[in-house]
Amino acid sequence: MLRSLSVRNVLLIESLDLEFRPGLNVLTGETGAGKSILLDCLGMVLGWRTRGDVVGFGADQAEVTAEFDLGFDHPAREILVDAGIPVDEGLILRRTSTADGRKTAFVNDRRVTAEMIRALSDSLVEIHGQNDDRGLLDAKGHLRLLDDFAGSGALLVGVRQGWRDWRAAEAALIAAQEGLALAQRDAEFLRHSAAELGKLAPVAGEEAALDSRRRLMQASARISADVAKAAQAISLEGAEGSLGDATRWLEAASSKAEGTLDAPLAALSRVMVELAEAQNGVERALEAMDFDPSDLEQTEERLFALRGLARKHAVLPDALEGLAVEFQARLVALELGVEGIAVQEKAVKLARLAYEGDAAGLSTLRRLAAKKLDVAVQSELSPLKLERASFVTLLETVEPGPDGVDRVTFTVSTNPGAPAGPINKIASGGELSRFLLALKVCLTANSSGLTMIFDEIDRGIGGATADAVGRRLADLAGGSQILVVTHSPQVAAKAGHHMLVSKGVAKGAARTDVVVLSDGERNAEIARMLSGDVVTDAARAAARELLAR
Repeated sequence: MLRSLSVRNVLLIESLDLEFRPGLNVLTGETGAGKSILLDCLGMVLGWRTRGDVVGFGADQAEVTAEFDLGFDHPAREILVDAGIPVDEGLILRRTSTADGRKTAFVNDRRVTAEMIRALSDSLVEIHGQNDDRGLLDAKGHLRLLDDFAGSGALLVGVRQGWRDWRAAEAALIAAQEGLALAQRDAEFLRHSAAELGKLAPVAGEEAALDSRRRLMQASARISADVAKAAQAISLEGAEGSLGDATRWLEAASSKAEGTLDAPLAALSRVMVELAEAQNGVERALEAMDFDPSDLEQTEERLFALRGLARKHAVLPDALEGLAVEFQARLVALELGVEGIAVQEKAVKLARLAYEGDAAGLSTLRRLAAKKLDVAVQSELSPLKLERASFVTLLETVEPGPDGVDRVTFTVSTNPGAPAGPINKIASGGELSRFLLALKVCLTANSSGLTMIFDEIDRGIGGATADAVGRRLADLAGGSQILVVTHSPQVAAKAGHHMLVSKGVAKGAARTDVVVLSDGERNAEIARMLSGDVVTDAARAAARELLAR
């Protein structure tokens, strides 16, 4: 529900703060007073297409702020959660526009894109009027409206899942067919390559290990003699023996050296430990260099084989293992052949049949709901002085899609025997307004918390017809919020909240203002709407009578 609207420096409105209430809110005023400006302000903050030059004369920036109450199950909450915007019971939309046309939007004081504002607006406000291309006149939305009326949510979910399953099965079939065709085209090459890779059995990381071993074996022939000499030099016959002799000699003399040999003996002990580590390391190196000459030949042969296959298949050596797996999988697909394709074709058929069954059930529900909707709308037409008209929900079968196989169009015929056609192309201005109202009354039971705006929906009608329109609007507003821009006193008299739009001059400039009318002021305004410039006693009495009904 729209709670309040705050406007600053938009066109002729310098400063305006309005509060709205549940039920029927009406805006009245003389022609040219600025009622359309107020809708422009609301459209601006909701991201609708509006005129570009909205900044008032002498101002640098226009700003509109709208505050909404959100029920716990309001669809706007899901949009806010998906966008990561904090939400509680209230929602504040704010939009600014500079004199050079730059617009900025905010949701709960967080800057957002215009697309985000428009997504929210679709769940917050619905506008109806003779030039409306967003609500009931948009044929693209008729299917959704009928589904809401039919309560087909669960069936629709099943149809959409069936559509996805069918598409997925077809995609899998196409992939299998393409894979088989590719495998058949390259069958000889595939078998030869798979056998070649299978015989070699490459392993990722093997090429680097072989290259390192090969280089070590190649170097061993050159360095092994020197390493052996070094081993001899530090062995018992060499450094180790000499250090051992020196240690024994010093230990024999240390008892008479008054401690002067303790430090040298400790140092020699450490040297012996380090020497032992050196001996172990040299021995391991000699063991590594001790290889059969045939090992080098075998290592080089495998290394060259890996690199040759890698060049042949234009991959890195480490990728050969994965390539072998891929070739084997393609061989399996080739061996499955027609049998594998038959399995996929059967899966497609089953998925299609499941979808068609669900879609047929959804179509049946829609056709039953269409008949109920036609009866309901038809019952509303007579009180709206359209007793000679008819309303028919046209269902046509179309190509399968995620929403089933139906196209829905709301059609009307304004006179007996006249051909029916789309509602927005057949009905005249006044008739169209009443058709839209009748349809909305019938659809409102499944409304999702929208604030509905009717922009001069009573244009071209008067008297008893206008009174009937007013009563239907009041009924429609019983469980929701409706904002009506009207020139009809019969409609205005049914409001629970009446606002008057007027134009005046302030500081030498034209200004539009909006005020909430008291009961006495409402009587005066409705009398003006009845009589024109000169308000007579008869008009005041008629106004009182309208308000009393």
